[in-house]
Amino acid sequence: MYMSSKKEKDRVTEIINTTLDETKSSVNKTTEEAKKEVPQYTKAVTEYQQETIEATKDIADNFLESQKQVINSMQSLWIPYIENMQNAYWSYWTPKRATENYTRAVSNMTHSSIAATRLANNFMFSSMEAWRTTVKHTRDNAIEISRLNANYARTLQNAAMDNLRDYQARAYQTRDYQFS
Repeated sequence: MYMSSKKEKDRVTEIINTTLDETKSSVNKTTEEAKKEVPQYTKAVTEYQQETIEATKDIADNFLESQKQVINSMQSLWIPYIENMQNAYWSYWTPKRATENYTRAVSNMTHSSIAATRLANNFMFSSMEAWRTTVKHTRDNAIEISRLNANYARTLQNAAMDNLRDYQARAYQTRDYQFS
């Protein structure tokens, strides 16, 4: 498009600037709306962690309570048998020791479940930190690319202006030469 007047060039420049300003305003509005949602996400992550920890505790508590009931129900059957076995073979193995060993095993499983939950949470937070770093680098790179793009455009503009000046100077010289 050939723009003959300064007025036309200024009008096009104004339209371009207005469009870019509107886009910038739209981006700002969208980012502000996204910022308002951050507390909801933070709350959701906190609730997830609390629910996971509470569920692990409930699972362990329910399991231990059911095992207590099973052991109490079966203990009257076990004691005579175990006492006979103890007298005959294993003087070191008692119902109390078996219960302690079982309790220790269940306790270890509970601690392992809690540790696994902690590891999962740590993994999630390290992933979030990695994402934060990625976003920071992306932002920095986008700013640098924009800066380079603007510099490139200025370089092209300067080169075009230099070429136009050279062309006009040659055309003027050629015209003067022809008339002499």
